Amino acid sequence: SNFDSDVESFTWSADGKTLYFEAEEKANKPVWSVPVTGEEVKKLVDDAVNSDVSVSAGGKTMVFSHQSLTHPVEVFSSSASGKGMKQLTHVNDALISQLTFTQPENVSFTGANGANVQMWIIKPPMFASGGAASRGNAANGAAATGTMKYPLVFWVHGGPQGAFLNSWSYRWNSEVWAAQGYVLALPNPRGSTGFGQKFVDEISRDWGGKVYVDLMNGLDYMTRLPYIDTIRMASAGASFGGYMMNWFQGHTDRFKALVTHDGVYNFYNMYGSTEEVWFDEWEHGIPWETPDFDKFSPHKYAANFKTPNLVIHNELDFRVPLDEGISLFTTLQRKGIPSKWLYFPDEGHWVLKPQNSELWHKTIFEWLAGYLNPERPQKAGSQ
Repeated sequence: SNFDSDVESFTWSADGKTLYFEAEEKANKPVWSVPVTGEEVKKLVDDAVNSDVSVSAGGKTMVFSHQSLTHPVEVFSSSASGKGMKQLTHVNDALISQLTFTQPENVSFTGANGANVQMWIIKPPMFASGGAASRGNAANGAAATGTMKYPLVFWVHGGPQGAFLNSWSYRWNSEVWAAQGYVLALPNPRGSTGFGQKFVDEISRDWGGKVYVDLMNGLDYMTRLPYIDTIRMASAGASFGGYMMNWFQGHTDRFKALVTHDGVYNFYNMYGSTEEVWFDEWEHGIPWETPDFDKFSPHKYAANFKTPNLVIHNELDFRVPLDEGISLFTTLQRKGIPSKWLYFPDEGHWVLKPQNSELWHKTIFEWLAGYLNPERPQKAGSQ
């Protein structure tokens, strides 16, 4: 009765008496079990993203995939009770052993209406709060205090019903971004899965409301850390995260630069062109039946836009169609705001092809470096 998450893939024990399944919980994805008699749900394996569960015919052994923010997927085994966990494959061990990671920090802060909000903090390799590894800014007090200051990149995830999980990504890889010399913040605000259904539901019809407060409170948390350079902060996001970049444009000037990937800009245009009309109606209503349908549409606040913005959009994105990115970029250009357009004619909602991914990363990192690295200031004007 206390279980409050979405059941994903599942499998039965050989005798049909127990159901094994995966379900998110607080930015991890444990393996769980529950007997068919409906007794207590048990957490068997935790502290990572665990999936693809299989149970041996004898019912004594589980085999499952296991990944984290610092290690790609490998196959693990354990007893059916989750004890004696053992790594079976070592496909990535040799490569990972050559890389330097910092361990992610799992923190929480108070969001809108007193809600508890979880967030990951990823520090760059060779992070040192007082060492030469960081790019300190003496003008920002680093020399006087002895504390090195790192630029911050603040991510916002897509969905919005999704989460930054303790998992490896081949697209938005936080360790790759941190390796550019940045501290990353990965908050899981309202709408994030794995924190109870009420928390998920509180994003719908409220895209710029409680979730925005959550995110700003998360940013406040980061700026209170002694190693964060509060002058050099940027934000990036895709899909709903891209939407939030556009919302940031009209509602805060705390960031030196933004990165919008396939983000919603105009609710009316989005409703008329997306492949997911049902989703727009669930999240915002039907335009001619909902008086405040566009209450949280970023285009309404274009007069407030001022932050330099990299805009990325893809021709084959039918979920958030291309016009959303073009409309945003046109607005930025007409207002004389430094902005850059990156377009992929052969990608959908995600950038999946290796050469495209290389260009995607190169463009983003160059954009961020221009604003966050003081030794390489961004040239004035638009691009």
